[in-house]
Formats: sequence, structure tokens, C-alpha cells
Amino acid sequence: MHAEPVSILIDPLPPIVLVGLMGVGKSTVGKRLATRLDIPFVDADHEIEVAADLTISEIFERYGEGHFRDGERRVIARLIDGSPKVIATGGGAFMQEETRALILERALAIWLDADIPVLAQRVGRRDTRPLLRNKDPETVLAELAAVRNPIYALAPIHVRSQPSPHDITVDRILQALRERALIQ
Repeated sequence: MHAEPVSILIDPLPPIVLVGLMGVGKSTVGKRLATRLDIPFVDADHEIEVAADLTISEIFERYGEGHFRDGERRVIARLIDGSPKVIATGGGAFMQEETRALILERALAIWLDADIPVLAQRVGRRDTRPLLRNKDPETVLAELAAVRNPIYALAPIHVRSQPSPHDITVDRILQALRERALIQ
């Protein structure tokens, strides 16, 4: 892991919200980014599960996507409290108009993007994603990308995640934050 010192130039640093398709590395990259910035990391999906005392899959199965999205919006609104932190969101969070408006108004959104084969390889390692159950990951991800990428592109910062160590993606995010004079 890189150990270069990072100084935050604005006080307080706005919450940083990572958006993008499933498998792009929002949680893994987010944890490492938070460590490098010396601020907390929060996984919105984990917080939703804690609040509901159910897994994401169970919420989808029992109550449907609409109920899940409403709870997701409330949790993200609570997490974006003005204090510096890195927040990883689920792939569909930024697609919801109210949630997206909240993120764009009160945080700094960063779109993590990767090629479909890379994403398919990453998500194929676990069977915990409701949108992929019993489906071909590449097909589903390509369909989702066609719809979601134009919306993800509304995030002020766009960083490509390559099939390389996640620390390279973290370095790219830090460079983008430096270019915006948020860190040094």
C-alpha cells in the first residue's frame, strides 16, 4: 500500500460518495481511500442491513425494490451529515432521483467505472446480488450499464477502475481530488 501523506485542504472535506455498477469496487476502493484520507468509511448497504435487521436480498424478497430504495434513501440522507467520510453506495442508489439529488447537493460524487468483462469476473465470485440471480452476469451488467452510465456520468468526478490493484484506482481518485484543490 502506498504511504504518501495526504493533507486535506478544505475544512470540512465534504462526504465522498462512490457510485457505479456492482463489482466496480466501491467498498474495497472506498475502504482504502478512507484510510489514505484518514477519515471514516461507511458502506451504505451494510447500514441498510443493520437498520432493517435483514440482508439486502431478504429486503428485496420480502418487500420489493421500492421499499428497499426508500430505506436506502433515508440511510444515505443520514450518512451525508456534513462530516468527512467515504460512503460506498449500492449500484442502484444514484439511479433514484431523490437520492441522486441529495448526493449531488450535499456530497462529492465519484463515479467508479470499469469494463463489463472486469465487472462480470468480480461479481461472479459471490451469489449475493439479487439482480444477478440465475442470470448471465455479462448480459445483465451490459444492460444495466446502458441505462445507468448516462446517470452515473452526472457525478462530477469519473475514475476508471482497471483490472489492476485497487490502490491504483485510489491513486487516481486522490489525483482527481488534488486537481480540485480538496487535498494536497
